[in-house]
Amino acid sequence: YFCNELAKLGNFQITGLDISKSFVEIARKNAAKAGLKIDFREGNASAMPFEDKTFDFTFCQAAFKNFSEPVKAIAQMYRVLRPGGLSVIADLRRDAPAEEIDREVNGMRLGRVNQFLVRWTFNQMLLKSAYSVDEMEKMVSQTPFGNCKITSNGVGFQVVLGK
Repeated sequence: YFCNELAKLGNFQITGLDISKSFVEIARKNAAKAGLKIDFREGNASAMPFEDKTFDFTFCQAAFKNFSEPVKAIAQMYRVLRPGGLSVIADLRRDAPAEEIDREVNGMRLGRVNQFLVRWTFNQMLLKSAYSVDEMEKMVSQTPFGNCKITSNGVGFQVVLGK
């Protein structure tokens, strides 16, 4: 969906990458239905199927916590960026305060049962696979980026990496 919204903003060459063949097919259909020209590809973030220095910008939204090789994925982001390029990772943070989770769930305007299920999912599934700010900084330090800027906001964070 991010690729589609970005494509609506201007004349950009946009490529989407997902490990799921089904998600790639859904994305292609949604883009075609909206009349957007986007190159969606199936592939792994830790072994991106792109040449070096291909992109000016990479963006990873709410998927990083699911990567099996997160340090390799960050190194791949560096590899595919052109000099002066920017990579952004936005995801849930393991160290999200309980009051921020409550604020997020309450903002969803769900019924009591669904609120319970969403809170349970946060606590029993999502937070367990997410990374803390410190863990992100340590992973980035093991890549050619070396360092990053991390901004925490609510239940998530945004990691900004410049080449």
